[in-house]
Amino acid sequence: MNIPHKAYISLGSNKGDKFKNIQSAIDAIYLRIGVITSISKVYNSPAFGFDSDDFLNACLCVESSLAPSEILEQLLAIEVSLGRIRDYNTKEYSARTIDLDIILIDDLIISSQVLQVPHPEMGKRKFVLQPLCDIASEMNHPQYNSTIATLLKHCDDTSLVNPINIWLKNPIKNYEFSKYRYIAIEGNIGAGKTSLATKIARDFNAKLMAERFVDNPFLPKFYKDSKRFAFALEMSFLVDRYKQITNDLSQLDLFKDFVVSDYDVFKSLIFSKITLDQDEFKLYRQLFYLMHQNISKPDLYIYLYQSTERLQNNIKKRGRDYEQQIEDSYLDRINSGYLEFLKTQPDFNIKIIDISNKDFIASRADYLSILEAIGC
Repeated sequence: MNIPHKAYISLGSNKGDKFKNIQSAIDAIYLRIGVITSISKVYNSPAFGFDSDDFLNACLCVESSLAPSEILEQLLAIEVSLGRIRDYNTKEYSARTIDLDIILIDDLIISSQVLQVPHPEMGKRKFVLQPLCDIASEMNHPQYNSTIATLLKHCDDTSLVNPINIWLKNPIKNYEFSKYRYIAIEGNIGAGKTSLATKIARDFNAKLMAERFVDNPFLPKFYKDSKRFAFALEMSFLVDRYKQITNDLSQLDLFKDFVVSDYDVFKSLIFSKITLDQDEFKLYRQLFYLMHQNISKPDLYIYLYQSTERLQNNIKKRGRDYEQQIEDSYLDRINSGYLEFLKTQPDFNIKIIDISNKDFIASRADYLSILEAIGC
């Protein structure tokens, strides 16, 4: 998964319901661009360079997997949706319902016909620097090698930029993942459980507990000779999952709100029932329940249902050599095993989400629809 860009966006409005315009822009940025990590205070400032009503201004930081040019494209579309009409044939300023400008993106320097980063006028505008200082005071300007706080201190703009006692809402607060201590995300091979767990952990300040399957020496051997290595594989997975879950859940992380995992220990029982013969499975099940007594149960269990065709496409796309010969029938048995297991767990808080027609990595709308389906 690509590391997201951190983009700092200046917001302003001096026409209509100014506060509502800015809040609507923030909501749209969250929906179309990425997760908003911080929002400044709201400031009142006089119109800059022309006579008009005062502006309300703010600044935010958004983390986005979009390219800088795509971020700009989305911001312009949001402006249009909120009634802003830019006149590219004149350089004169005018009143506007919303004004969205990219100020900084990481430490990038971009100079093109349509996009200049850092914003070339930011050092001259107190209404930009003051709210930006709220959320990024120690960030360095990549060209001036000065912090935002220093730029604000030496800004020649003498305009009165005053904070107002009203606060903008971050749309991410609509989701209440932190009411859970431990969330497990499950699914078939290639369903995307690790990708979803990683995104949720990053967006909602969670501790990620990812399965360590890559380090299992029996996994490639199992796919070559399943009968010979099935028991060794399932035992090694069970021991490792037991150790990881008990260790990670017992170690309190004061800087994280909850734990999200890309597996639940019960997958050991589901897979072993498919891979082991009857006698081996009876022994394995006895060992499993002895160990399971000491393992915490997830407060929320999410199962991602994915069609077999999409699973195979995902498996081929990620390119692990030992997975390329997995048959459809094996994936079907795993899915059936999960669904049968979930039917027998009345005490679990379970959410089954069909993602067969969703691509939550490429589409932010699909990702947000999954968050809505989780219903936090």
